[in-house]
Amino acid sequence: MTLWLTFTSSLIALAIGLLLGVMRSAPVRFLRSVASGYAEFFRNVPLLTVLFFMYYGVPNTGLDINPVNSAIIGLGIYTGAYVGEVVRSGLETVSKGNIEAARSLGLSFLQSMRHVQLPQAVRAAIPPLGTLLIALLKNTSLAATVTVQELFFQSRFVQDRTFNPDILLISGAIYLAMTLPLGALFSLIERKWAIVR
Repeated sequence: MTLWLTFTSSLIALAIGLLLGVMRSAPVRFLRSVASGYAEFFRNVPLLTVLFFMYYGVPNTGLDINPVNSAIIGLGIYTGAYVGEVVRSGLETVSKGNIEAARSLGLSFLQSMRHVQLPQAVRAAIPPLGTLLIALLKNTSLAATVTVQELFFQSRFVQDRTFNPDILLISGAIYLAMTLPLGALFSLIERKWAIVR
């Protein structure tokens, strides 16, 4: 369940972050303001508040959402704000000369973004994206507060039944066993991308 939460919420976060990053670089002031407002709001609100709102608040609007989906959406929209900042900072590493060259060739803003800016921004974005994904995996432990039976929830359940304090140490070791290979994978991707580019 921990891996499922990480995978699905990271897809949402990447989609939102990509959109926010492009909006922050758009020539339209309104789009930049909306993206900036989204990022500032979620970067200054605790993740636990977002999860509680998704679990307790959204059902009050009449939408039927189960605990797992509420956790996935909450984690995704929260992490998306951080991914958006990573994408924005990656786009800022692209030289103005390349952007002006793309425009002089007749490419529109979106065409320039797709074919010139985003491919170059990926290299700068890989290390912080890896860090965010690892943080997201660890943040899935907060889903236990909205009754999602992920690793931390199950660890607490076993500890309450056995009164064995070592259970949480084992849980920490399992998190470590998941995050270390993930970090190594992103380091490998970073090295491979540097060679390819």
